Amino acid sequence: MESSSTLFINLVTFNSAAVKRMDANLSIHGISFSEYQVLHHLSQSPASMLPRIELARLVGLSASGVTRMLAPMEKIGLVHKESNVRDARMSLVKLSDSGASIYRDASTTVDHVSSELLTSLSKEQRTLLSSVFASLN
Repeated sequence: MESSSTLFINLVTFNSAAVKRMDANLSIHGISFSEYQVLHHLSQSPASMLPRIELARLVGLSASGVTRMLAPMEKIGLVHKESNVRDARMSLVKLSDSGASIYRDASTTVDHVSSELLTSLSKEQRTLLSSVFASLN
């Protein structure tokens, strides 16, 4: 049986390699995997809009980190920010039509690369892995 630390190191190593591979493949769409995650969460939310602080939580960044990520995404028209004059933390981020289009195209790439990365796992192992990750959150 592997120690918890060895298991964790293996998990992080796999994650790093998988993100690098996703980044390389998503570059044809002009986005990184982190940006894809933003587009994904926005596309799955009601009205394709989320408070900036909630988006930060979903992608695992600080509020300032997600703000830095969103600035170039807004500049190229993938998202729009809707400010809250009373509280900047409550500013909303909305998926643009262009962002939705790129998300749909990039999703094909993400699906393909994901399948390649997980090809050695059976359907049952994928289901188990999914439930394990869900229980860790």
